[in-house]
Amino acid sequence: MKRLLMSAAALGLLASAAQAQNVTTLHVINCGADGDLPVQNEHIAAWEAENPAYKVNLEYVPWGQCEEKAISLARAGDAPASAYMGSRTLKMLADNDLIQPIALSDEEKAGYEPSVLATVQFDGQVWGLPRAFSTKGLFWNKTLFAEAGLPTDKGPQTWAETLAAAKAIDEKTSADGIGIPAASFDNTMHQFLKWMYSNGGQVVDAEGKVVFNSPQNVETMEFYKELAQYAEPGPLAYDRGKLEPLFNEGRIGMIVHGGFGRKGFSNVDYGLELIPAGPHGAQSTLLITDSLVVFKGTGVEEPALNLVKYLTAPERQFEVDKQGGWTPVRLVEGAEETLLADDPNWKVFLDGIAIGGPEPVMTDYRAMQDILIEAIQGVVMGEVEPAEAVAEAQSRLEEIAD
Repeated sequence: MKRLLMSAAALGLLASAAQAQNVTTLHVINCGADGDLPVQNEHIAAWEAENPAYKVNLEYVPWGQCEEKAISLARAGDAPASAYMGSRTLKMLADNDLIQPIALSDEEKAGYEPSVLATVQFDGQVWGLPRAFSTKGLFWNKTLFAEAGLPTDKGPQTWAETLAAAKAIDEKTSADGIGIPAASFDNTMHQFLKWMYSNGGQVVDAEGKVVFNSPQNVETMEFYKELAQYAEPGPLAYDRGKLEPLFNEGRIGMIVHGGFGRKGFSNVDYGLELIPAGPHGAQSTLLITDSLVVFKGTGVEEPALNLVKYLTAPERQFEVDKQGGWTPVRLVEGAEETLLADDPNWKVFLDGIAIGGPEPVMTDYRAMQDILIEAIQGVVMGEVEPAEAVAEAQSRLEEIAD
């Protein structure tokens, strides 16, 4: 009988091939440019080293396409193991039985500010783990304020002061008073919500009832109508991204933006404030999170959940927050001190965490967004009166309410 002898190298190749056959791939969709968060790639490599039976296929998909791709795959029965999603989509995903709730121990819940965890909670359950978080503040150009004869020791604290500052800049300098996004894009609604929360308004209440037609929200629309007089011409052509260069070039005196926006304002000597208080409210902000979700029916729910919890563990999450320029998602000892030592302007964004309001939760989030944007655009362009716009939006929101 002949004996077949194999070299050690050949045996090693066979062993590697056998091992590769036993490795399960986890498809994860991430929004943004390929490799824009190198520290995340390091964390994934570390998780793979601890879990050699799994390999993460991290697919980067451009913003504007990533959420739609993940949802389409899930509806077609080919869902990714996990995906990075705007928390605003979670109710729709849950109501369509596409994602699974995430059980958190009391200790795990204690690692989040309640207001942050609230952005991913409804029906008594957690539906995603916050991955990116932003609060917003009012950036104001100190140079333009000085030219307009305005105080430069602090920015506007109230709506009345905001209007007065915008008017003075518009009339006494070559710049427009403030930037107002009014394009058919999500941050048009987001900016309105910030001012709405600073006046005590709501879109839906804690029970999910539509309560948009309120005196507070009519006042907010009236404020918007007046503020638009001192904003950039043609606001319907501007989303927040298109306003950024205007502020950096000194062409508008104020802009509402998140902590991550500081990098783009290197030309400006700016101050920062929480969103100024309306007549029926207090200074506030909007709390926006994007989350990692675990899809159902993939057969890899357990390792996907393990990966998601690993990536969002406090110390690792804080490393991602720092690299992304985001407001911290997790409560990490010494995190605030670290950020403030690097840039005292972080105080505004940190102070907003406990007092801001979340994005409204409705199953048909896109329809809600479109309704509110159309109301805002009508008022900003002077085509409809504030009270009429709010009443019409209330009626349309009730039609799509759960």
